[in-house]
Amino acid sequence: MSLAVNLGDLERHARDFARRTGFTFPANDSGGGAQVRSWARADVAELDRPLHAAVARWLVERWPFECAIYADRP
Repeated sequence: MSLAVNLGDLERHARDFARRTGFTFPANDSGGGAQVRSWARADVAELDRPLHAAVARWLVERWPFECAIYADRP
């Protein structure tokens, strides 16, 4: 993603946070669940799988979600 697109994305996240409709941690208005996504930059793509494994473990061990849907990795 270009710097301009990344800036726009960060500004959108800031607006979501200010409106309390988005957060930097998994959240979901439907009750006890969450939808989670993560990614690694192209220049460190080899970290994508370890990141996915670490976040998946963190969700199970530290968050009391009824259901956490985490995007699958190839």
